[in-house]
Amino acid sequence: MKKNIFFPAVVILAVTFLSCKHDPVVTPPRTDIHVDSTNAQTARHIVDKDGKTLYFFSNDVNGLSNCTGGCIANWTAFNPDMTTTTFSDGLQSSDFASVTLASGEKQTTYKGWPLYYYTPGGVAEAAGQTTGEGIGNVWFVAKTNYSIMIANFQLTGINGINYKSDYTPGDGRTNYFTDGNGLTLYAFAKDSAFLNKYTKPDLSNNANWPIYETENITVPSTLDKSLFVVIDVLGKKQLTYKGWPMYYFGPDNSVRGVNKGVSIGATPGSAWPVIVKDAVPAPRL
Repeated sequence: MKKNIFFPAVVILAVTFLSCKHDPVVTPPRTDIHVDSTNAQTARHIVDKDGKTLYFFSNDVNGLSNCTGGCIANWTAFNPDMTTTTFSDGLQSSDFASVTLASGEKQTTYKGWPLYYYTPGGVAEAAGQTTGEGIGNVWFVAKTNYSIMIANFQLTGINGINYKSDYTPGDGRTNYFTDGNGLTLYAFAKDSAFLNKYTKPDLSNNANWPIYETENITVPSTLDKSLFVVIDVLGKKQLTYKGWPMYYFGPDNSVRGVNKGVSIGATPGSAWPVIVKDAVPAPRL
């Protein structure tokens, strides 16, 4: 009688299959600074190797760390060993640098913005959380591609005088818009809704008040994205907010946190105010 050699083989294959299909899929832990796209509200924000969210502080628009005193208890400086740190998801090591704190310690920066963890009451935020987003309208997840950021800084005109938010002389921070690199954005008081009345057809005055050119609309979650619209101006794409076309001021010399343009005009803020969240919509023709 012939032996059935097929049956044992089938049994062996079946046992092997059953044992394999229950093996868990092991995802290796990240070992680099990367981008988290899982959160719909704060998509594409930067996280550390453990998935913990990193933040920007609006008071740091000048590129220095201005989180001092009680602020430090809730916001811890990010400072890994950058000599061994790796990057992915399009992040480049050249965009990361560091600043020196008053304590003598270093803090890592991204595109000029010092980076922080959110540590409320000294307890670190868990990986994957973004509970620090929008706190005080000055704390925002770190993103690679903001077209609008919010500064919280002193206004100082080209005349050297400090101004408060109502443009009267004095010291105090104003919450206003910059581009993603911390460069101040202005409105022209004579413009109408979605209509640039300043820039000449030959662009001969564009160096004085350059058009803010971008088609990217990436803004902090505390702002209504629908209020930003791109318009065509002399072959350029100019971003507007509530209908106000946005401009830079040439003499700011592309220096972060500088806002000299506020003193241009008959009275400070009358001709070229900084753009703020609660701005009155631009008038219709």
